[in-house]
Amino acid sequence: MRPKLTLLSDEIIARILEEAYELLRCPAVKVQNEEARELLASAGAKIDPETHVVGIPKALVQKALESAPRDFYLYDYDGNPAVHYGGDDVHFDPGSSGITALNPDTLEHETTETEHLIRLLKVAEQLPQYDAQSTAVICHDVPKDIQDSYRLYLALLYSKKPIVTGAFTNQTVQEMIDMLALFAGSAEAAREKPRAIFDVCPAPPLIWSNFGAGNLIALARAGIPAEIVSVPLAGAAAPVTMLGTVTQHTAEVLAGITIHQLAKPGSPIVWGGAATIFDMKKGATPMGAIETAMLDCSYAQVAKTLGMPTHTYLGATDSKLVDAQAGLESGISAMVGALSGINMISGSGMLDFLACHSAEKLVIDAEGISMAKRMIAGVKQHTDTLATGFYDEKINFKGGDFLKQKITMKLFREEQHLPSGVIDRDSTRAWKEAGSLDAFGRARLRVKELLASYSRPELNPDQTARLRSYMHDLAKKAGLEELPRLEDYELA
Repeated sequence: MRPKLTLLSDEIIARILEEAYELLRCPAVKVQNEEARELLASAGAKIDPETHVVGIPKALVQKALESAPRDFYLYDYDGNPAVHYGGDDVHFDPGSSGITALNPDTLEHETTETEHLIRLLKVAEQLPQYDAQSTAVICHDVPKDIQDSYRLYLALLYSKKPIVTGAFTNQTVQEMIDMLALFAGSAEAAREKPRAIFDVCPAPPLIWSNFGAGNLIALARAGIPAEIVSVPLAGAAAPVTMLGTVTQHTAEVLAGITIHQLAKPGSPIVWGGAATIFDMKKGATPMGAIETAMLDCSYAQVAKTLGMPTHTYLGATDSKLVDAQAGLESGISAMVGALSGINMISGSGMLDFLACHSAEKLVIDAEGISMAKRMIAGVKQHTDTLATGFYDEKINFKGGDFLKQKITMKLFREEQHLPSGVIDRDSTRAWKEAGSLDAFGRARLRVKELLASYSRPELNPDQTARLRSYMHDLAKKAGLEELPRLEDYELA
């Protein structure tokens, strides 16, 4: 009796796919990576050598879909399967690539550095609602050339969970693949039990950039999972209608899957995205809009029709503070994603159109995730009868008898999600005695508790030595003699 949200009919999905195939034929897709164009040409695609526009035949796309895996796992540091991409399994991770962080004391948005990422990693590591870590923010205290690799480096040192990450150049994606192999012991070990998945973005409308397509090829050949994150903006970089945007999104993802599978058939790939509307009033890309959640639910439904693993960006807000708007937008969209059965939902902890991260929001969002996961667990029958077995002839009609029943103590934890102290269910008197804190105030206390209780994971010293040496070499090549001292953040 699991609840499920769907917005599209089978007929509409069929039309979306047919029109997406038509878009791949005409106007076709611009592919700015030479190697990707060569792969497509050798497989029978038509390429304009001057414009680099590629017409991809339907049969070629369908062949790529046939070879793409329908499910796979991400593993934790200890080699346990921790995240299942496939079916209707639902997982959450913090949003990625923020450029600022909310200072909980001043409420200012600070430019992110090493200390901000480590803080977020520590908090997410201890919250079981997050099935994976993310390379949550960019560290501006290291050179741009190594920022991608450095974020992964810190995540590997401070977490045992799987990692959702990504690269912004073809060079750094290869460096990060090498880091994963070094840490796992070999390229084969990293491929057999992948620890990380990489977000890879096309550039709407209907463009696969040099580094986007290059990332797909490198990841496919390494056997490291890739997650296509198409970001069409309805009304600006995509048709204004939801169905038009979902159709464009479908074409962009299908093109990416084709490039990826041509590089190495059978490599794991995910149908993902961060589709959103374009706000005509403010000129913004609202992640908290209900239409954004509807777009994501819709494209995931298309993917599920094809049996593909899914991803989306929900659970975020456009608010600049962790306030009522943040809770409203994040909670509703996280619930929509869960009810849609999307395998990985990224975005928790993020404010300001995915620009800003907040550890306090991470702990509040974790409570919303628990509610969403409880919802999709559905209503279950635990007893032979529904209600009559709870009664006998001695029932006290004034109430209270059910608290005395052994079955109440046996089953209440299965029936009820019990939130942490971040959620207030006290009496007014008890709330006042505890300081009359609002949700943000309670979240601040929770973050302090988590930071104080965190302990570095026990990692193989040979692995960490190899990783540190590799990262230090990258830093020196980028002109940085010394990486930020982790000891300065009391995390050595």
